[in-house]
Amino acid sequence: MKVQCPKCQSKNYWQLKDGRLKCQQCHQRFSRPKKLLRIDNKLLKRIINEFLLEHSTNIILDRIKVSKYTLLRTLTLLRITMTKDVPRVFEGIVEVDETYLGGQMKNKRLKERRKLGKNRRGFGTIKQPVFGILCRQGQVWAEVVADIEARDLQPLIEKQVKKGTTVCSDTWRAYTGLATKGYVHRLVKHNKKQYSDRKGNHINGLEGFWGYLKRKLAAKGGVRKSRLPIYLGEYVWRYNHKHLPFKEQIKRLNKLITKHF
Repeated sequence: MKVQCPKCQSKNYWQLKDGRLKCQQCHQRFSRPKKLLRIDNKLLKRIINEFLLEHSTNIILDRIKVSKYTLLRTLTLLRITMTKDVPRVFEGIVEVDETYLGGQMKNKRLKERRKLGKNRRGFGTIKQPVFGILCRQGQVWAEVVADIEARDLQPLIEKQVKKGTTVCSDTWRAYTGLATKGYVHRLVKHNKKQYSDRKGNHINGLEGFWGYLKRKLAAKGGVRKSRLPIYLGEYVWRYNHKHLPFKEQIKRLNKLITKHF
């Protein structure tokens, strides 16, 4: 990615004798940012190949001569890059739903259980809420959210879903009022054990993605809450490109990380 002026974001500048840059527009002087990815393209492609095959860090270290620090840094940047490759605005028929990610209270350490037990209102409140939108064409979008009330979820729907789209959801109160915002709202009554109205209105596709996501995170033994957004971005990307040939996945991810880092 071409260097931008930190003051006016112009991409036009002069190279000074001392190595710094001078913006042609606002004449701001600044240093060239350090390259975050400090490995050559050949090594990067090998790491991407192993990463997309979902090999563990130890297996990659055995196969590729690279330091553990460099590998972990590169894998983190790959996951961050995946979060930037988000689908465009959805239209047609979409499904919206929320879920919680996190281990059960009984599996947490005693000290952590005591700390969490002081302020929690219910058993599920210790987990991290996540909101997702799935287009019937197969693309999914998901994001970690602070809460699952209307004030948290409806702005995300308005940002990611085109007006006039048919939105399928369960009867959770956060979705009340979507029809007044320009959407065709269809409800599935999970509380009455209704999972499809036999007219094509359901959220089974998104429920399938939640299952996929939870299996992947469980296989890792769980992840830290602070790193959950980038792991969520990783599995959204993998799900969205699961039908793309493996070589094309490598090519796409390599192009993305070269562009952003």
